[in-house]
Formats: sequence, structure tokens, C-alpha cells
Amino acid sequence: MSSPIAWVTGAHGFIGRHAARQLQALGYRVLGLGHGGWPADQAAAWGLSHWINGDVSSSNLHALQAIAGLPDCIVHLAGGSSVGAAVAHPREDFVRTVAGTVELLEWMRLESPASALVVVSSAAVYGAGHDDCITESAVLRPYSPYGHHKLMMEQLCRSYGAAYGLRSVVARLFSVYGPGLSKQLLWDLCSKLRSGPATIVLGGHGDEQRDWTHVRDVVAVLPRLAALADREVPTLNVGSGSGTSVRRIAELVLACWGGGTAPAALQFSGQGRPGDPRHLVADVGRLQRAGLACSSPVADGVAEYVAWFRNAAAD
Repeated sequence: MSSPIAWVTGAHGFIGRHAARQLQALGYRVLGLGHGGWPADQAAAWGLSHWINGDVSSSNLHALQAIAGLPDCIVHLAGGSSVGAAVAHPREDFVRTVAGTVELLEWMRLESPASALVVVSSAAVYGAGHDDCITESAVLRPYSPYGHHKLMMEQLCRSYGAAYGLRSVVARLFSVYGPGLSKQLLWDLCSKLRSGPATIVLGGHGDEQRDWTHVRDVVAVLPRLAALADREVPTLNVGSGSGTSVRRIAELVLACWGGGTAPAALQFSGQGRPGDPRHLVADVGRLQRAGLACSSPVADGVAEYVAWFRNAAAD
């Protein structure tokens, strides 16, 4: 019996690499599409049998089809990956997130309507003004280009489900972190610490709450969501369900860096970034009812990240 086929768009990215490796471990033959030069041996080390460097376009999707046939499932991670980048370059974020999704859905409509699509979205669609854990039924008020474009992506999937019967499921990710992440708070903080400053200054107030979710948990969940794909496009939060403040995360990093003693004073500027809500924590009731969970302890995950960063910096 031949192996099931999985495609991962955006497989060269942080989550995409881990997702590809997880799918291979589950017995899939995995093919990837996205941006970045990737030698075949390096792609294979992350679980990919083939990699195409390029946009999510009809021609590239047909090229994947020619290599291995139609996919049983597609994990769609291609698109914008940060609020800051989207604020700085909104048109590029739109093209990658929205236009790329249209290309994928149209190709599926014409060539592979039986494939299950796992659409990876973001908690940024919820916007600000939340003090408690956020349910999937919350009013959606994104206020960054990044959040708006992710919501457009979700709406396109619902449109193709209603009109053509394409089966999708939306995974709204919260604050995903782990070894290999080379941007955002953990990376920035470790990069500052490497120079040995007396004081570390971070943006914001420090009390901003985020649902820190280890990438290992996320990629364990994503393949299992394919079984839930439906023309009604169910939506699930993928997070831990627990909030941790930015200050607490920074303190954990400082403690790990200094072997138990913080090597630098910690200060906050009091100035938040445009498009960043103060509180984003998932209600994970739906995820739990599906028999799934993201439960890696944050303290352990931060320690693992700091160890990875220090080893990577030494190479």
C-alpha cells in the first residue's frame, strides 16, 4: 500500500519545517512549496521528499501534482508570518496570504476537490479588547493588516466550501515558539543578552498576556485536524489555554541565561507596537473536545529555547 500524500505550503518556515517532519513521522510522503532555496538533503532532513521554491501558484501546484499525484491533505502555512512585517509591507503580506490562498483553493476546485485542507490562521483575527480566554465565536475585530489578511483567508475557505464543497478546517494559532524560531520576543531577547548589557529594555508594559504554545504541540495537532475538514469549515483555537505575561517570559529567559541568576536588569518602554493587542489567550474547549491538547510547560520550553539559541550562536 502506498503512503498517503501530504503537501505543506510554507514548509521552509519555522512551523512548516516542524510540520513536515511530523507528517513524515506519521507515515506521509511529504512535499513542500514556498519561498527559500533549500538543498535536497536539507529538505529531506526535515521530512520532505520534494521541495519547490516559489509562490503558491497554479503552475507550482501542478508541478507538485506531476511529482506525486494528488494530495490526501494539505497543510497551508504559506503567507505572512508577523504583525510587524505586515504593518511595514501590507501589500506583500496580502499577496502572500490572500492571493496565495485563492490560487490554492482554485487549484483544489479544479484538480483535487477531495483533498482535506488544514488552513493555519492566527489569533490576530480576534483583535483587541479581550480580558478572558477567547472563544472561536468571539466577534472578529482584527486591526493589523496581518489579522485582516488572515481573516480574508478564512473567509475565502468558507466561500469555496459553500459554493464548491471543498473541505477545510481552520486552526487559529496563538503565540507559537520553540527551537528554530529566529524572530519575535525570545529571539530578540536572547540576541540582546548575547552582548552582555547591564539593562535589557523591551517594548510594551510587560503585563501583556500571550498564550505561549510550543511548536511541538502545534505540529502534533495540525495533522489530526485534517479528519475534521468539512465544507462548513470548522474553526479551532490551537493554544494551551493559559496566559503568561511578557514580563514572566523575559524573567524566565534571563534566569535560564544566567544559570539561575538574572544577568541584566529588565525594563519596559511603555510603548506598545501598532497592531499588538494586550491580551490574547485561547479558550481551548473545542480543541479538548476533539481529544487534542497543547500542554508543554512554558518554563521547560523557554529553557529549551535558550539552550538552542546558545548552541546555535556558538556554531
